[in-house]
Amino acid sequence: MDLTVVAYLLYLALTIPLTIWVGRALRRHGEVFLVDVFRGDTSLARAVNQLLVIGFYLLNFGFLSSFMASDVDVTSGRELMEAVSTKVGGVALVVGVLHFGNVWCLNAFRKRALLRAQAVPPMPPNHFTPVAA
Repeated sequence: MDLTVVAYLLYLALTIPLTIWVGRALRRHGEVFLVDVFRGDTSLARAVNQLLVIGFYLLNFGFLSSFMASDVDVTSGRELMEAVSTKVGGVALVVGVLHFGNVWCLNAFRKRALLRAQAVPPMPPNHFTPVAA
């Protein structure tokens, strides 16, 4: 069997479960964060979480597919491991950078929501000052 094909199969065997595991973790733990971002609106948080996870899968599986191609001729076990580790490492780095960018954006939304919540007076006014005519 051609070792390049083995490299592709190993690449897919490692990156597809990794992507699914990260997507499930983001879905599970991201909803709590989004509920806080959207000030307790759980239905909006669930909807946004679902859309973010769908976008995560589409982006990552598209990247996995396009990054799989290689012009390296794999002829030995060492070259096989180097090719697979380079590809898997590249995918992990890109997924990590995208994840931190996403968290950074959501945290910015959260900070803005907290500032808006602090702008509301703690008690409604109960008196008024008459304006002199």
